[in-house]
Amino acid sequence: MAEPLIIAVLGAESTGKTRLAHALAEQLAERTGLRCTWVPEYLRQWCDEHARTPRRDEQAAIARRQTALIDAAASRHDVVVCDTTALMTAVYSHTVFGDTALDAMALQAQSRCSLTLVTALDLPWEADGLQRDGPQVREPVDDRLRALLAAAALPWSLVAGLGPARVQAALSACTPLLGPAAAAVADPGKGLFTRLSASTSSDAGWRIDCERCSDPGCEHLSLLAARSMRALS
Repeated sequence: MAEPLIIAVLGAESTGKTRLAHALAEQLAERTGLRCTWVPEYLRQWCDEHARTPRRDEQAAIARRQTALIDAAASRHDVVVCDTTALMTAVYSHTVFGDTALDAMALQAQSRCSLTLVTALDLPWEADGLQRDGPQVREPVDDRLRALLAAAALPWSLVAGLGPARVQAALSACTPLLGPAAAAVADPGKGLFTRLSASTSSDAGWRIDCERCSDPGCEHLSLLAARSMRALS
């Protein structure tokens, strides 16, 4: 490949980003033979080293470091899968501190990504040390992320499903980027790319430009179910 592919995995907390990024890089390497790697979330390392969450004035350095790690990986690999980018730092800066100062820088870095995957809110929330605030922040974070991507006209694909289905959806979304290697990636009849192709050819009844996802029936129902469960608890 002439230029490395940078695949960003973004989403609210406890939506499986780390597991998905790692699995996606492994699957792409195995199925295509390309030099693939994944870049972990730098914030996790930062919190472990400092035994606390960052202050408002420390957010910019964390965002820059995340971008630098991605750029370094891209200089040595054909495909880089990122467990978050600077854009998630910007989202949390707004959510936690009401600060939008990082938005422009983060969106500029995000525009260099070949593909942005947004993880759906269809997984149960789980505690994970210092980094997670609680299930109540997931929808506001998700809303802010999607709003920033939309405002900058940056396309993205939703990744939903449990276990292997989530990885397959991500693999299918990657298919159009991989050229001759694409045939080895997506299983016939499965995943997001197949649904998108089918919708184009058969004029299916859902819209790709839905404000929430590319398959509104799927995610809207899962969000409604999650809200109902919280109301009953």
